[in-house]
Amino acid sequence: MKTRVLLNGVGRIGKVILRLLDKNDTFEIVSINEINPYIKNIVYSINHDSTYGNIEDKFKIADDNYIQNSSSKIKIVNHSCLKDIDLSNIDIIIDASGKKEEKDILQNLDVQAVFLTHPNVNADINLILGVNEKQLEIKKHKVISTSSCNATALLPALNLLNEKKGIFCGDIVTIHPLLNHQRVLDGSFVGSATRDVECNFEFGRSSTQNIIPNKTTTIEACSYICPKINAELISSSSLRVPTDTVGAINVTLFLNEECTKEEIIDIFENYERNQSFPIMLNNNEPLVSSDFKKEHKTTIIDHRYTDVKNNKMVKLLLWYDNEWGYASKVVEILKYYKNKKD
Repeated sequence: MKTRVLLNGVGRIGKVILRLLDKNDTFEIVSINEINPYIKNIVYSINHDSTYGNIEDKFKIADDNYIQNSSSKIKIVNHSCLKDIDLSNIDIIIDASGKKEEKDILQNLDVQAVFLTHPNVNADINLILGVNEKQLEIKKHKVISTSSCNATALLPALNLLNEKKGIFCGDIVTIHPLLNHQRVLDGSFVGSATRDVECNFEFGRSSTQNIIPNKTTTIEACSYICPKINAELISSSSLRVPTDTVGAINVTLFLNEECTKEEIIDIFENYERNQSFPIMLNNNEPLVSSDFKKEHKTTIIDHRYTDVKNNKMVKLLLWYDNEWGYASKVVEILKYYKNKKD
């Protein structure tokens, strides 16, 4: 029997998860909770996407409050809080809404597990494949955070180098595509409850005309999983750029042990050959950001820019599809959870 899923929110990440799980042999989305009250608009936004294109097997409105394609029939509900939803036929919840729900509410939901597609220090576990998946305990961990797109891309590389050579200190800069809470043209300041942003003047500026500097919670999200990788060890900042998807991370690390450029490349290539999950990809081709669109692997090391100075300072450039790639890792975590549970 398939695992029955409630998908909470069909925004950017939710829509990709829906596409990835449609026709899946193990998981079945049986219900979507979406605060958008217009079912016609929900169907339209699922079927058509400016970034990833239209889906072939399009959904249509079926009976009242249901949408359907050739393989799936999904009930649409509209609730502001998960505790108000009838969960009698739901096994797990994927919360892609971005809303920071109280942990007590999540713990008391009558489901096997709740997966949050954002970092949450109060979750039972924050999980990134290739780093701490072996710590997952089915009976103990009900509220499971799948961290953030940035941390999912960055932490496997940081953790690997810390294990092999030790990180003395460092700095990262995320180069991140624009997001929905930003302005298209200059306007008033931006606040976002789901992102803990009360007032941001820069995000009130045109996201299509500017490179916008900002703080990032990437290292904080990493610390929820690896406490030794924290803001005391690695500083961080972010640049929002006017592209639709695929981010990059510029990494500077000072290591405890001496190394060479060839040795660093070898560490990553050996990891890729032996990895248990589709995480790491080593690139040497002359590619640009759009070439990594819809790439499932999320820690893409571009070795054209790998370098070592004075045997201890390492430079890296990482690529990752912050929507499709990250959603793919959410699905991989679901599979890992299912296999461990069974």
